[in-house]
Amino acid sequence: MPPEASSRPAPTTVLNVQQSAGLRRWVWRHPVLAETDNRLALALAQKMDMSELAARILAGRGITAETVEAYLQPRLREALPNPSILKDMDETALRLATAVQKQETIGILGDYDVDGACGTALLSSTLTAMGCTVFTHIPDRLKEGYGPNRPALQSLIDQGATLLICVDCGTAAVDILDSFEGQADRIVLDHHKPDGTRLPKGLVVNPNRLDCTSGLGHLCATAVAFLTVVALQRTLRQQGWFETHPSPDLMALLDLTALATICDVMPLRDLNRALVHQGLKVMNRRQRIGLAALAHVAGVKANASAMSCGFALGPRINAGGRIARAEQGLQLLLSQSVTEARLIAEELDEVNRKRQTVESHILDAAVTLAQKQIDDGHAVIFLHGRDWHPGVVGIVAGRLKERFNRPALVGALQDDGVVKGSGRSVTGLDIGAAVIHALQSGLLLSGGGHAMAAGFSLTEDNCAALHERLDDALSEALNLPPQEDLQLDGVITIRGATPDLARQIAMLAPFGPANDEPLLAIRDVRCVKADRIGQDGNTLRVILQGADGYSRIKGLVFRAGDKHFTDLLEDRSCPLLHVAGQLRLETWQERENLTFFIFDAARA
Repeated sequence: MPPEASSRPAPTTVLNVQQSAGLRRWVWRHPVLAETDNRLALALAQKMDMSELAARILAGRGITAETVEAYLQPRLREALPNPSILKDMDETALRLATAVQKQETIGILGDYDVDGACGTALLSSTLTAMGCTVFTHIPDRLKEGYGPNRPALQSLIDQGATLLICVDCGTAAVDILDSFEGQADRIVLDHHKPDGTRLPKGLVVNPNRLDCTSGLGHLCATAVAFLTVVALQRTLRQQGWFETHPSPDLMALLDLTALATICDVMPLRDLNRALVHQGLKVMNRRQRIGLAALAHVAGVKANASAMSCGFALGPRINAGGRIARAEQGLQLLLSQSVTEARLIAEELDEVNRKRQTVESHILDAAVTLAQKQIDDGHAVIFLHGRDWHPGVVGIVAGRLKERFNRPALVGALQDDGVVKGSGRSVTGLDIGAAVIHALQSGLLLSGGGHAMAAGFSLTEDNCAALHERLDDALSEALNLPPQEDLQLDGVITIRGATPDLARQIAMLAPFGPANDEPLLAIRDVRCVKADRIGQDGNTLRVILQGADGYSRIKGLVFRAGDKHFTDLLEDRSCPLLHVAGQLRLETWQERENLTFFIFDAARA
């Protein structure tokens, strides 16, 4: 594990960029390495036959000569913990084993996001293969809201379910779940923080429950479900079940686990890193019909990566739960028909395009309103609108957070006078805790979340009071710069931006929280060509030329219209610049293309 940030020197600026054209200060992700770390980088470079820059990036992340091979090639066998360390896991495995032996009917209710769909698909397919009859339900975001509701659970019981399982929800649904005591047993597989000390009666496997000492709080619900299946398999083996029945292929479930871990933005360290590393390999076999169809429709032609999961597959699965039919994503993941899977994938692709249009219309208005709130001295952005679609307000909150570097909450006002919405926060400011405190004080009808994201509902009359409370609870946001510091891992010239370096950087994947893709600065370049491309003209393609007048590299800027530094790249006087971004080697039609994905630019 990398050393704690508090033990490191304060960040120093890179290339003396105090404020870039993107309104950011450029700093070292890992301040100048000490002499011992320099020796470590040299040892890593020699052992792994890599460039000194790639080795220094590894050293900065706390990787040693002893741990480098396990880091670059994480093995699930070494990373997988004993599932029994999770509170209630052994009892849950026993209850599920009984259900399998008795061939019970099981009802599974999952959340309407990627994590809920993947976890539900993982359990449903496994238990069905073991002979159980399984009925599933994904709540409609608009009609039913988040989490378990009585009509949905009653419907599962009416279909014969003697065991109810909630996936990626249920921890806070104490009264609803307890009301079914005597009608069906209940199991909750979740990872959301409880809003108090009370838990539903029955079995609750949640690494974030207050009395769970597993240390696995960084897992998503699908990963919890995967560990549950591991424990179930162990229990059934001990009971002799597999002497006469086939054993499930646990490795085949890792594609769902990886997709959920990535899309739920879980830190890619420890067990998560191993799950995603191995899960992407499983996904690349294209054996799950639904994911293969979705990858085709989404234009994912290369091997699956954390980026393609997070930006191509995940949003399309989520789109059904946001503005269409909540169960579409689950149906796709469970589909056994190529024809059916293709139809669902095409529907989700179309729904996702509609979602983007709806989101864009709301965002245009929200940016103006957010700027006014900041000008008025608010620490937190809190907006709501009557015609805003509740399925996209969370995405809009995320966009506002990125644009203004402030915690942002966005809600949709419903006809009954209730505002339902989502919030996103910046590093270091716990929006989940602030929302839970507001719920406990009586301001909210419902609410919960974690440090970086939260959901809430309240009457419109309480909106002003909530905004005031959030401003007070998250007042440190007033001291934040216009944009977060851009943390860089190295500085190169265009001549140094080689395919070999891109390959070495790619060895550090999968990238995500706790293992960010390295950011490099290319110094002293001129943008000699700039074109807007894409259907909406919001992608900028540039040619960067080095100081020698000959060396060149292609660059791309996504969502260029939202970037403060785009004008600098399009400046026809071609000023001397430093650019910051990510160096990637991509394959297209069996040809490798070296591209620099630009995050920021500054005058040299």
